[in-house]
Amino acid sequence: MQQGKGLTRRTALVGLAASGFAAPSALAAIATDPAKLKPGQFIWTPDAAPRGPLSIVVSIKSQRLFAHRNGIKVAVSTVSTGKKGHETPTGVFTVLEKDKDHVSNIYEDAEMPFMNRLTWSGIALHAGKLPGYPASHGCVRLPYKFAELLYSITKVGTPVVIAGSYTDPESVSHPGVFGGLYDRAEFADIADTKRKELASADDSAPKPATSVLVSTKDRKIVVMQNGDVVAEGSVAISNPDKPFKSNVFILSGTDSAARGLRWEAIGYDDGDGALLPDASTIERIHGGPDVVAAIRERMVPGMVLVITDDSITRETQSGKDFVVMTTAAADDEPPQK
Repeated sequence: MQQGKGLTRRTALVGLAASGFAAPSALAAIATDPAKLKPGQFIWTPDAAPRGPLSIVVSIKSQRLFAHRNGIKVAVSTVSTGKKGHETPTGVFTVLEKDKDHVSNIYEDAEMPFMNRLTWSGIALHAGKLPGYPASHGCVRLPYKFAELLYSITKVGTPVVIAGSYTDPESVSHPGVFGGLYDRAEFADIADTKRKELASADDSAPKPATSVLVSTKDRKIVVMQNGDVVAEGSVAISNPDKPFKSNVFILSGTDSAARGLRWEAIGYDDGDGALLPDASTIERIHGGPDVVAAIRERMVPGMVLVITDDSITRETQSGKDFVVMTTAAADDEPPQK
């Protein structure tokens, strides 16, 4: 596999496959309109948001990957997702494992450099060939240099949304979650302490990866830390007849003005429907005291909250996977180790 070439500037890098380097005018045009990226090209602007929780969205339709920190776009890349019969599943995933020098055990020892594993059954982000259309066996292929750069900022627990339609992250604030994590009356007493905890969090230091999954269909909530279930229980739903939007919330800090938590919200769907992140979704979820206590104890920037109308089943979640699949991988997709 050949390493992609790149163009480095003070705050941005645009990588091109084998076609050479971009002129400054071309760089500006591509940065303004990511749709102009050709197969193997990418945009890398980490200085736009050097710190904060990372989130990743993969668009099946546009064959693009978008990375955000604190809701600010820091990277865009072309990708190649699964071909017919090996379609990449859509839904919400978190990075389960990282391996810089991964080699496939099923595809003739094929190299899969800079792998970010999304499921234990074979789905991952990794460097690979980008012909300009879906061509993989289910993984999301990235340009080699971009895969290396992305690998340098992902962590176990980084959320990855793979979708037919999606929204860019939108900052939302809320005084509480699940009807008891915070409320406005107590926020003044605890905000300073929690704000200091969140602000002092060292992005480079390893920390437990916490994910919270709420299924409105099952009326169930599951709290996971490093892939292990640490709490679960039932939830009460306000206005249960009102449909829910599928939303992902990534905790980014506290908001003193709103007297609550600040989240980056992403709406997603496996189809082409119009979406909007919906902060009111949080207000409608009410968990029990044990679950609320487990979440409150583990709150750090980057904590992932997924609220979905899908069921929590063996098809959507298994073992240490934290997955809400809205479409399944191909039946003949073999396990990937």
